[in-house]
Amino acid sequence: MITTTSRSTGLHRRQPEPLLGPWVALAARLVLGGVWIGAGVAKVTALDESVRAVRAYRLLPDVIAQPLGAGLPLVEIVLGALLLIGFGVRASAIASALLMTAFVIGIASSWARGLRIDCGCFGSGGHLAEGADPTYDWELARDGALLVLAVFLAARPPGRLALDGLFAARKEIV
Repeated sequence: MITTTSRSTGLHRRQPEPLLGPWVALAARLVLGGVWIGAGVAKVTALDESVRAVRAYRLLPDVIAQPLGAGLPLVEIVLGALLLIGFGVRASAIASALLMTAFVIGIASSWARGLRIDCGCFGSGGHLAEGADPTYDWELARDGALLVLAVFLAARPPGRLALDGLFAARKEIV
């Protein structure tokens, strides 16, 4: 329950919390955080492959692609961990939305330019083997859905079992 104070009477009135909203936010955090951790862990031990995947998009100069490809797995793991524990949810969700937007643009651009690459989202990446077909439609759908989750989390409270909620509750007590 949420307690509010009426300005005119000074009386406290309890308003019911939305029943599903906090649980939906928790589910969104767990899904998005799990995907980030899965993607980051799949690449963190193979940074050369991660760099190769970023280069395959042919969107960035090598001086940017190199550090981006090497640093992206760690960023993904940190974002995932923050979302799973519910700490800094709004900032993590905004960063997630920005990254997902960049991924959607990169994949759509590759498709439009006729490149035949593996997105590298969960390791490997780079140019596809002869005869292999890209799965851009699936990748765009997946990343689009994850973008929706990130925007949802950026626009609302962190949900159940979030450290952000614990700190907010302590702040109200003090």
